[in-house]
Amino acid sequence: MRKSLARIALNVGVAVIALLTMFPFLWMVSASFMHAGEASAFPPKFIPGEFTLEQYQLLFQRLNVGRYFINSAILALGVSLISLFVNSMAGFAFAKFHFRGKRPLFIFLLSSMIIPAQVTMLPIFLLLKQLGLLNSYLGVILPGMASIFGIFLISQYLKTTPDSFIEAARMDGASDFQIYWRVILPLAKPILVTLALFTFMGSWNDFMWPLIVMSKASLFTLPVALSNLSGEYIQDTELMMAGSVITILPVITIFLLLQKYYIHGILLGGVKE
Repeated sequence: MRKSLARIALNVGVAVIALLTMFPFLWMVSASFMHAGEASAFPPKFIPGEFTLEQYQLLFQRLNVGRYFINSAILALGVSLISLFVNSMAGFAFAKFHFRGKRPLFIFLLSSMIIPAQVTMLPIFLLLKQLGLLNSYLGVILPGMASIFGIFLISQYLKTTPDSFIEAARMDGASDFQIYWRVILPLAKPILVTLALFTFMGSWNDFMWPLIVMSKASLFTLPVALSNLSGEYIQDTELMMAGSVITILPVITIFLLLQKYYIHGILLGGVKE
């Protein structure tokens, strides 16, 4: 009896916490369908008196949010694909190859993770300026094409895979790149999806770096465009909520579609020396 009561209390507690966690998101979605000024009324409304799409129509027809959405998609996909390719090759090398200085180099790379990203922004910005890559997609993509975290995550995952697959492929005459492409990538699919989600979400939600690199309004990403929008329409809560819904919807959709691989990659990505 006590165990049943304890289980019921635990489930109720979890449900309450989940509801409190979801409440801001649910109100954001509800407010995006309200008429202008309705979300600021007192007492506050949690359900629209009359559902309307005027906020979304304003965003796409007058404020060109569709262009910013495409910009964010191009940058997030570009960073994710290039990062997966580079990080997976580096992770494969650290996990399965033996070369002089491998361990000190790996430790050095890991130690660089303690350096805040803000510290490296200025030298990277100056380098991109010298290369003439400011106000370009490439200027945003290049600094994110490799990450120490991604290399570490993939290398630790690949250490858990048997070497027999690689040895069999070498006996069949496969080159290192063929082994990487035909053996390693299929084996590493769960951790690659996990890293792709991390990278995509980080790039999609990134605000500071695109703001630093790009000053042309036509190249703005959604977070940058919405920050400028908040200055002009700061009192229009419903419009800002509609913009926020558009910003987070792709990330949530992709996560729900790929969560099986994400959870599998996290569970199997244990550290192995």
